[in-house]
Amino acid sequence: MGSPDQAENVYQPSDDEPFMNERQLEYFRRKLITWRDEISRESRETLAVLQNESESHPDIADRASSESDRAVELRARDRQRKLISKINAALARIDEGTYGYCEVTGDPIGIKRLDARPIATLSLEAQESHERRERVYRDE
Repeated sequence: MGSPDQAENVYQPSDDEPFMNERQLEYFRRKLITWRDEISRESRETLAVLQNESESHPDIADRASSESDRAVELRARDRQRKLISKINAALARIDEGTYGYCEVTGDPIGIKRLDARPIATLSLEAQESHERRERVYRDE
């Protein structure tokens, strides 16, 4: 038998328990914080690499390649920054008691969807409807 801490580490939320009970909320809070910490660590590593590569390249091909790599890294950092913002918003929803519920319908988003995408704000049905509307407007 393992310790209670080990049992806590293997906890997996299920549909068989009350939706967004205290244990589920703590599970998602930890998942979100761990994800945010990983992104922040990766971002710091990327920044260190970019700073180290900032020396000038005498060869024009090397310089162009370096600048292209830098642009890709900066776009990735921008995506990471936006993702951290969404993670922080999800953590705020946990504190407010609205986490796990669709912003459009108010219905539960669902454990499986939240486990796969813990920053989700829409139920699967509302997300699909949103994407269909976007497609229609984009195709006009």
